[in-house]
Amino acid sequence: MTVRVVVYEPAEDGGRRVRLGDRFLGMAYTLLDVAEFLRGAGLGEVEPDDVAGASWVEWCGGGPGVWQP
Repeated sequence: MTVRVVVYEPAEDGGRRVRLGDRFLGMAYTLLDVAEFLRGAGLGEVEPDDVAGASWVEWCGGGPGVWQP
């Protein structure tokens, strides 16, 4: 996959901003949210496990298991 996804550090409420290229997709609170945003952006049947282990996802401020500031 040649897309670039950035999941930013957790905010005070635990939400993480998700960006695909130059598009802001939303505020995710779980891996499922990230996968849903990517599906909605047309990336096909993305599952939470796909997101957690994908080399094309950059996790800022902690990996896919970090949802609290």
